[in-house]
Amino acid sequence: MLGDGPSWLKDNVAAVTAVLTVVGYVAVIGTFEGLFPVYPNIGRNGVDLLGHAIAVVNLAATVCLIAGWRYVKQGKIDAHAKSMTAAFGLILLFLLLYLPKVGGGGEKRLVESVPDPIALGYFVMLAIHIILSAVAMPVVVYAFLLGISHTPAELRESLHPRIGRIAAASWILSLVLGVVTYLILNHVYSYEFTPV
Repeated sequence: MLGDGPSWLKDNVAAVTAVLTVVGYVAVIGTFEGLFPVYPNIGRNGVDLLGHAIAVVNLAATVCLIAGWRYVKQGKIDAHAKSMTAAFGLILLFLLLYLPKVGGGGEKRLVESVPDPIALGYFVMLAIHIILSAVAMPVVVYAFLLGISHTPAELRESLHPRIGRIAAASWILSLVLGVVTYLILNHVYSYEFTPV
């Protein structure tokens, strides 16, 4: 699996990362701004269902990332590659669920009656989650593309170990904060729903 990627990818990891990052940003920002009127109206029930599914996907991705991190520290390179590939696949599944939720559903907000310290903590965690998601995307894509296009020996001599640590740490923190804010919004306190 490792190093089996096409040679054009091995020679162009940075360029492919840039293209995929721009495509990802355009898809997310364009969906938020309503530029892509392709999503069916799913209403509040659809938003709730997709929100629950996204939380499960994010939790599974977190488990895969932590396992992958442990595997590489133990020298289990093949298990590490499989875990990180599973995590990357789960993040693509996340996007397939997230875009219709935003584009065809609506927005959930904490009710105003939530105590100020809780609301502040929620918004700080949500802000960190969003910023880390945006910043981590190119780093995660770059580390993944290096991983699938280079052999283990080549990876040891590349930026993959250092970039991979940054990608995994930021991605894990972002995912954990996303799950925590999901729990606060959906299961601890109430929310108000505004359809698109």
